[in-house]
Amino acid sequence: MRRKNPRSVVPEFLAALAMALCFSLAQAEPAGVITHLSGTISAQRADGSSKLLSIKSEVMEGDALTTQRDTYARIKFADGGEIVMRPGTELKVTAYQYDEKKPETGNVILGLLRGGLRALTGLIGKHNREAFKLNTPTATIGIRGTHFGALFCNSDCGDIPTVSGATPENGLYVDVHSGTIIVSNPAGNQNFTAGQFGYVPNIQTSPIILPPENGLRVTMPQAISQNASQGTGIGQADQTQCVMQ
Repeated sequence: MRRKNPRSVVPEFLAALAMALCFSLAQAEPAGVITHLSGTISAQRADGSSKLLSIKSEVMEGDALTTQRDTYARIKFADGGEIVMRPGTELKVTAYQYDEKKPETGNVILGLLRGGLRALTGLIGKHNREAFKLNTPTATIGIRGTHFGALFCNSDCGDIPTVSGATPENGLYVDVHSGTIIVSNPAGNQNFTAGQFGYVPNIQTSPIILPPENGLRVTMPQAISQNASQGTGIGQADQTQCVMQ
């Protein structure tokens, strides 16, 4: 039997590998889609490429999303979960796995690097509470069937109003519209239920509950989403409601 020249086998192997990789990329399912957008949002893909997104643009696992000034973006994920990003927000879709036939096997890991958002739990979190995590520089947020807001300030929240009129201190702020979240870091953890507000100044300090008059609530323009709760609004003037239907 005639043997192939080893040198001729290498190109054939590389060609087959390239085809397999291309097929794998072609088969990749989107994590979600942009459903509402006012302004500019960009995505840095896992392969290092960057692109501007628009309405109906797909969001992929591994995307690092960034909203520019005055930009609000609403993302609907494959499992029905939703995220609304406020201006100046960086969000990483670290991991997203969802099988419509087996939602209990999915998982969601997001990273809030700066800025703020509101999140509504989808089927993944409803079937498996431990499968959803939102990582921030000071703490990790887990859910219990939830609609919540998160804002991370790092000397960039000077435009956010407070009851005292002072600029919010640096750190992570959370508010819960429904359900429960658990915020944890190496210093400790704290549950927050509907109507409560929380704060984590740094990773060395455990989360604390804030009284409503000191709480910050992430809000969005009514064209993006609507909600009703208490606390200081974050968003455009006279548009202090945020609920995702």
